[in-house]
Amino acid sequence: MTIMLQIKDLCHSYRNEQNETLPALDHVSLDVAAGQFLAVIGRNGSGKSTLAKHLNALLVPDAGSCLVNGMDTRNTALLWDVRQTVGMVFQNPDNQIVASLVEEDVAFGPENLGLPPAEIQRRVTDSLEMVGMTEYRLHAPHLLSGGQKQRVAIAGVLAMKPRCLVLDESTAMLDPVGRSEVLAAVCKLHRQQGITVVLITHFMEEAVEADRVVVMDAGRIIMDGDPATVFSQVECIRSLGLDVPVAADIAARLRQKGIDIPADIIRDEELAVALCR
Repeated sequence: MTIMLQIKDLCHSYRNEQNETLPALDHVSLDVAAGQFLAVIGRNGSGKSTLAKHLNALLVPDAGSCLVNGMDTRNTALLWDVRQTVGMVFQNPDNQIVASLVEEDVAFGPENLGLPPAEIQRRVTDSLEMVGMTEYRLHAPHLLSGGQKQRVAIAGVLAMKPRCLVLDESTAMLDPVGRSEVLAAVCKLHRQQGITVVLITHFMEEAVEADRVVVMDAGRIIMDGDPATVFSQVECIRSLGLDVPVAADIAARLRQKGIDIPADIIRDEELAVALCR
């Protein structure tokens, strides 16, 4: 198994206006395999976004280490290689869109790599196709919906040919339709392209789609496992100030009433099948 991201005893602190040290990550250790789809959840201030920023060296460790495909993010000589390996998509797509046409925006990154025009066009075409935005290539980004803008932002990252895609609460500003569009695009990329995905999210229905879920609190990893294992621990998840998927919540309530419902129910379809049986 190839390890794409290797984090060991990672510590990071911020300083407030009073120059007080505020720890954000407290000896976090985490390995992410190449091709894995990892969801990271936690309440505000749990450290998940700080962790995301370490994955492409927007932040570097105060202590411990963060290796990206074997490259130490503290090595400034490797900064360009690290950021080509790990692409970041943030909350607000408007902050990542820089051109007046969709295809020009997606081409921005490859152009800065100095690639030949034919290669740039191929990457633009392929990236837009991957996120289902081909028909909008000549549209103005500011006229698109939030979900469409975020898919354009993802296409712009994909055009740089990253091996890992990190989405830092990239659906937080979107309505349910936009969130669904972006999640579908990410799942397709993971399934068809084998891209390593790290999804930082507040939405449990998104985390359910991952291969693995990490729960953070107070700068530490509290839980780590597949979605069924994590979300079946309903009371523990709630004690951390988080929601659980609706199906997992209903299944837990039914079990409390003495109804025989499997403990690993986390999706609506699974609950429907269990109830029918």
